[in-house]
Order: sequence, then C-alpha cells, then structure tokens
Amino acid sequence: MADSKYFTTTKKGEIAELRTDLASDKKEKKKDAVKKVIACMTVGKDVSSLFPDVINCMQTENTELKKLVYLYLTNYAKAQPDLAIMAVNTFVKDCEDANPLIRALAVRTMGCIRVDKITEYLCEPLRKCLKDTDPYVRKTAAVCVAKLHDINANLVEDQGFLDTLRELISDDNPMVVANTVAALTEIAETHPTSAGDMQLTSPAVNKLLTAVNLCSEWGQIFILDCLAQYTPKDAREARSTADRVTARLSHANSAVVLSAVRLLLRLVTFIGDEEEYIKGLLRKMAPPLVTMLSSESEIQYVGLRNINLIVQKYGDILQNDIKVFFVKYNDPIYVKLEKLDIMIRLANDSNITHVLPELKEYAAEVDVDFVRKAVRAIGRCAIKVTSQAERCVQTLVELISTKVNYVVQEAIVVIKDIFRKYPNQYENIISVLCDNLDSLDEPEARASMIWILGEYAERIDNAPDLMRVFIDNFSDEIPQVQLQLLTGAVKLFLLRPADGQDIVQSLLSTATQDCDNPDLRDRAYIYWRLLSTDPVAAKDVVLSEKPLISEETDLLEPSLLEELLSQIPTLASVYHKPPSTFVEGRVPLQFFPRSSGPVAEMASEPEQPAEAEAPAPARPVENVLDLAAPPVLSNNTLEATSPIVDLLGDLQDLSLNHLAYQPSKTVWLEGVKAQGMEIAGTFARRHGQVFMDLTISNQALSAFGNLAIQFNRNSFGIAPASLLDISLIPPCQSVATSVPLSFNGQLGKMEPLNVLHVAVKNNVSIFYFQCLVPLHVLFVEAGNMERKAFLSTWKEIPGSSEVQSAVGVSATAEQCEAHLQRSNIFTVAKRNVENCQLLYLSAQLCNGIWVLAELKFSPNSPTANLALKTRTPDVVPAVQQAFTAVMNDAR
Repeated sequence: MADSKYFTTTKKGEIAELRTDLASDKKEKKKDAVKKVIACMTVGKDVSSLFPDVINCMQTENTELKKLVYLYLTNYAKAQPDLAIMAVNTFVKDCEDANPLIRALAVRTMGCIRVDKITEYLCEPLRKCLKDTDPYVRKTAAVCVAKLHDINANLVEDQGFLDTLRELISDDNPMVVANTVAALTEIAETHPTSAGDMQLTSPAVNKLLTAVNLCSEWGQIFILDCLAQYTPKDAREARSTADRVTARLSHANSAVVLSAVRLLLRLVTFIGDEEEYIKGLLRKMAPPLVTMLSSESEIQYVGLRNINLIVQKYGDILQNDIKVFFVKYNDPIYVKLEKLDIMIRLANDSNITHVLPELKEYAAEVDVDFVRKAVRAIGRCAIKVTSQAERCVQTLVELISTKVNYVVQEAIVVIKDIFRKYPNQYENIISVLCDNLDSLDEPEARASMIWILGEYAERIDNAPDLMRVFIDNFSDEIPQVQLQLLTGAVKLFLLRPADGQDIVQSLLSTATQDCDNPDLRDRAYIYWRLLSTDPVAAKDVVLSEKPLISEETDLLEPSLLEELLSQIPTLASVYHKPPSTFVEGRVPLQFFPRSSGPVAEMASEPEQPAEAEAPAPARPVENVLDLAAPPVLSNNTLEATSPIVDLLGDLQDLSLNHLAYQPSKTVWLEGVKAQGMEIAGTFARRHGQVFMDLTISNQALSAFGNLAIQFNRNSFGIAPASLLDISLIPPCQSVATSVPLSFNGQLGKMEPLNVLHVAVKNNVSIFYFQCLVPLHVLFVEAGNMERKAFLSTWKEIPGSSEVQSAVGVSATAEQCEAHLQRSNIFTVAKRNVENCQLLYLSAQLCNGIWVLAELKFSPNSPTANLALKTRTPDVVPAVQQAFTAVMNDAR
C-alpha cells in the first residue's frame, strides 16, 4: 500500500496513540507508527514530545525502520540535546555493524546532528569509518569530516582528521576521492584560516586525473575544480595535465564541460610560448561550448554568460561559429539579449556581411527591449568594424525611415557615437535626424540630439530654432538633458555668436539662479566665467578636439575578467560580479593570478601621483569641474616618505592612538541579571590591534573566579585572541582588563551587522549579553586608497548605490578631517566649491570591504552632507554611525 496514507490522519489524541504504537512489540505496527511520526513532522506538526519513544526504536535490525528513526533524530536532536545523548551508544554500535550501509548511515546521521555534546563521541567512530574496508563507508565519512569541521573546527584539526582526508586523496576508489576533494574544498572555503587546504603534489594530481575518468559527473566537477587550484611545476606538466583533461570536454553534463574549460584556461597561462598548441587547445573548447546552445533555455543562458567572458579574453575561439548565436524565434528574451551581445563581440570584417542583415531583421521584431538592443548592436558594429561603417550607417537611416518611435530614438543615440568615432564623415544624414525631432521623448535620445545640434551648429541652418525647442522645457528636463543643453548652448554661441547670444545668456541665468542641482549650477558658473573673462580660452576648452571613442567600451576591467574566469561555472560568472559582492561569510578560492588594476592598486602602498585629478562622484555626464588639486598627504603617505617618521615612529603612533576616538564604557551586563557580576566595556583600536576594554565588578558577597569569555559567530569573524587575564575578583571590587581581538572566528551575518553576542563564564554560571562594535575600530591602517583607484571605483559603483545623510558637526572641516584620519578614515583628496569644502575619503574594513565617502561642509551649517558608496551596501548604516560618532568627538 502507498505511504501517502500516513499523511491523511489528523484526529484528536493522535500523539497518545502514536506513543502507544511506538512501544508495541509488533515490528510492523512500530514501523507504521514511526512512518506516521515522520509524516507529521514533514507537514510541520510538532512531534518532538515523542522523542524518547522514537529513540527507543533505534535498536532494531530493520534497516528501513532505522533510517526513519535516524531521520527523526536529525530533525529534532537540536531541540532535545540532552535526550539525544541517549542515542550515542546506538550510533557507536551501528558504526561497527557488519552491514556497510548501516555503518555509513550511522556516521552520516551523527554528522548531521549539530549538537556540541554529541561531537566528542563522534570522533572515534569517524576515525574508524575513515579507514573502513568498504569504500561506501569511507566516502560517507569523508563528507562527515566537513560537517564536523563546521560545528567544531578545532576538534577536527586536533584529532588529525584533515591529515586523514588528505591521505584519502590517494584512495583507490574514485568516489572516495571525489567526496574527499569535496570535503576539503568545503572546509577551505568556509574556514580559510584553517589548515584545510589541499596541499596538492604531482603524485596526488596524477591520482586525481586518474579518478576523474571513473567517478560520477558531480565527482568529476569536484575534482576538476580542485585541480584548478594546483600550480604546475613547468610548462611540460601543464601540457600533460591539459591533454588528460581535454576528454572531459565531450561530457554530456554542461557543468563538467564548464569546469574542464576553467581548468584548461588556467593551464593555458602556464604553457608558455607554444602558440600553436594553445590555439589547438582553444579550438577544442569551441564545439562543447556550442553544443550547450542546444540544451534547455536555462542551460543556454548559463553557457552564454560564460562564453561572453571567454570571448572577451580569447576572441578567436568562436570566430567561425558566429551563426550559432543567431537568434531563434522561440528563444526567451534573456537568451536573445545574451546571444546578441556575443554576436557583437565576435563581429569582424569576415562575418559582418552575415551579421548586419540579421541585426536589421531583429530591429523589426515586436519585443521593444530586443529591438532597442538590436539597433544599438548595429551602431556598435559600425564602431568596431571600420570597413563596414558606411553600410551600418545606411542601415540605421533605413530604420529611422520606418518612423517607429523607439527605433528612431535608439538610432539617434548610436549615431551620436558614430559621429564621435568618425568625425566629418557621415554628417550628410543630420538632416534626416532633424526631421524626427518631434518624436524624441526619451532623455538619452534628447541628450544625444542636443549634442549633435551643438557639435554641428555651423552646418545646421536652423540650429538656434531647434535648440529653442528643447530650451522651452528646460526646467522639466532631467539633469542629464539639462547638462547637455547647457553645453550645447555654449557650443552654439561659440560657433555662431550672433544667433546664440540670447540663448546662452538666458540659459546660464536660469541654471545659476533657479536650479537646485549642484552639478548643473557649477557647470553654468564655470561656463559663465570662461565666456566673460577669456572667450578664446572658452573656445579652446569647449570646442577642443575630442578623443575617439573605443570600439569595446563595455569590456570588463582585466583584473575583474581574470577573477570571473577563475569562477567558471559559478554564480559569479553568470552575474559577472565578484563573489564578494553577493556572498557573505565565504571566501572564494582564487585560481587565476591577479593582474594589475584598480583591485591590485587598492591593496598596494599608495603612491604619490605626479599630476592627479581630484576624484568626483559618478554623474550622468562628465563633470567639467573636476579641477586639479594638490594631493593630500595622509599618515600612511608620511610614513612611506619621511625619514623623521622612521626615527619617531613609535612616538607618532602613540600620539595618534591617544587622540583617536574611543567611546566611553557602557554597562553591557547588569549585576542584578548576572548574580552580582556587572560588566561595562567599550572597544578601541591601538597600534593596529582591536581591543575589548572591560571593567568587571563583583557586587556579590563571594569572590568570582575561573573567568572565561567567548563570542558567538558574527559578521566579521571577531573572536578573543587570548584568555581573560583575571584570576579572581574579590567581593565589592572591580577589575579592568583589555582583551585583544582577532578576526579568525566563525562568520555569520547578523542583524544589525555589528552586533556581537558574548558569553562570560565564572565559577557560578554562564551569562550572556550582546553589544555593538563601533565600526571605526574595524577600519584598518591600509585604508588609504590611491587617488586614481578611488575615482575609478567610485564610477564603477552605480549611482543607485550611493547613500546620503546629514551628520552633525561641532568642529571645523580641518579638525574633522584630522580626527577621521586618526580612526583610519583617510582623506584621498579635497577641494573647495562655492565656499563649500569637499573631502573625498576612503576606509577599508578588516574583511577587505572598501568604503568610499564624499563629505561636504557648508559655511555656517551645523551639519555636513555625507555620501557613501560601497560594493557591500549592508555595511552602510554602521558606517554612517561610525562617521557620526567620530565627527561628534572632533575638537
């Protein structure tokens, strides 16, 4: 009879009836009772009260019943830890059962029970199972080590289980090897500071390469990902490994294929100058990548996102297969858009004749988003393939003639870019663009048309009249269009003074007097001053020759591309974002060597730029007010350049730490709640080390001793770096102490992010409390970002991620700047705009998260405007609190 019948009973008194059946001597009745219990548990009914009764059913030879009991135990052991101890003897006994399935089941269940009291009993059975004669038991025990390590990492390392796991890499059974690799990888990712690294050697690699041919598809993925961590000794070993891995490219599972591709792309970097071999290896990757496009839509999308990364570095790999990326009528929109993007990357002189008609056909589709992308693709092809630019422009003109509103607007946007790429070549189509002026209702299209009117005002007879059409609605336009109108009007005046004078005067007056946008107002002032003081200089600045735009403006930054290639086939390669931007508490394994770039510059010592530009927030259009400013020397820079600091370094550090902001102690644990033990404390950073400063008071009538402190898992992995240095606290006395802190503890996202749960034990009991760690003590001394890296990072982070707030100030901007620097919030640059002082600041948290800030001080204002940008928005509220606390303390 089907087991579905167990889910249909919901009568009163059912728990009592189940308890009676569980105690029955009849095996079938007992098994049916356990099935009913599992059914109730599955649908969410609380059957924890039956825990002792179910535990009594463990000692049975019936494998099915034992599995059911183990399933129940796994689910409820955490809620009943004291009763779960009753099952330990049965577990130990089952680990020595003659049936390997029972042995494996026992050790697997013990690993799934996350109860600290049971883990100590697990060690000996686990050690035996790791060396069991049956491979099924060994592979199960290998995974159990990873589970146990997550519960108690120190216990696993002390018991030598990691060394035993490394020995299992050389096991004769491929599934044991695969599970061992999976366990070690899990340990290395979740606890990067532990000793769980692979420590691969050439013999071990040979073993893995042999096992990869024999294990299941998921085992192959684990092994291939593990091999991607190994650095070959020389080009010969890299080539030999590549030859043995190439066969995995023909696997039916797409995940195996992508893992093999990642490994081969890494090995290519070690093969050296053997160009023919590398080209042959890359050619072998093309067929399996193309084959993925015959799978389901979801797999196609994952494959396309990874192919998009690969062709950015190895553009020739799929050059001859561009037709497979042609869109099918039944493709989902997300697949269509990704195929379109890859088609543009692969377009060249030899295949553009096939691509262009295809794109023109896409522009006649009914999906608006897809049509827009297709029109933009035609423009990108014109910029990329110079020999076919005229043909692309003619295609765009034909699309404009269709009079379809969104097609016309997208065409005008891309034609502006074509004018930038090919100045003085295709201006004959300007009249066609002007005829469609009335249909422009999207900001980007309007801004593009205004740019064309200003740039070619001499060639457009009615340019002033066309410009007035836009100016009439100036106040209703978004900043992007307003800024472009301002620049376009100035260009019109410089090219045709008589026709543009009244326009530019009216527009500058409106922008400086009636507009609240600071960017717009600043640009209007700078234009006004240029035009009024030196018109010749204004002409040189505004009408200067513009640099040609690049044909590959959307390529990823090289260091980011290398990181994403190392993450194939994970979510990072699908999102095209580093794992740190969307995953917390796990450290991704880096397989590719990092190249130079903004990311590398952040970690390096800041260098003094010879001629630097003051960074500015990312804005809709380029900001002409980013005037050069002298570099601001930070404490880190002084240490690197001044010989005096070398002689007086200790003295300087002492003075800085003495003046750094430290919150006063607050009571964290009241004596009435802890049997007379009161704890007050705060956090401080001294000489690069974070301390928890405590004052422990004994309000009881007897002495306190045997004190110890421990933290729960937290967002930053904060843990005590040493024991409490207190032996005894006599009655009615207080003892002050400082506990140095490390960042090697267990990670877990908390709410709020900076909350810390603390347990303090004495000879009476254990007491718990929570406190907030002020984020400024977690800012490291290496947080002074180089100016160019600051500017590029600010612009890379989307404007939507910027968070602004007002911060109360009771000191001058200089005093706040100095006080912030003493808390490791460094000034990267500063400038004055309209009597307002702007500070650009950077800070780095202990876990590597960068925080960028713009601080604006206005004259006679009790507050300063703080704008924050970071790739990890969750830290923003705590960072705002840190800025507020430090600045309020400035004197």
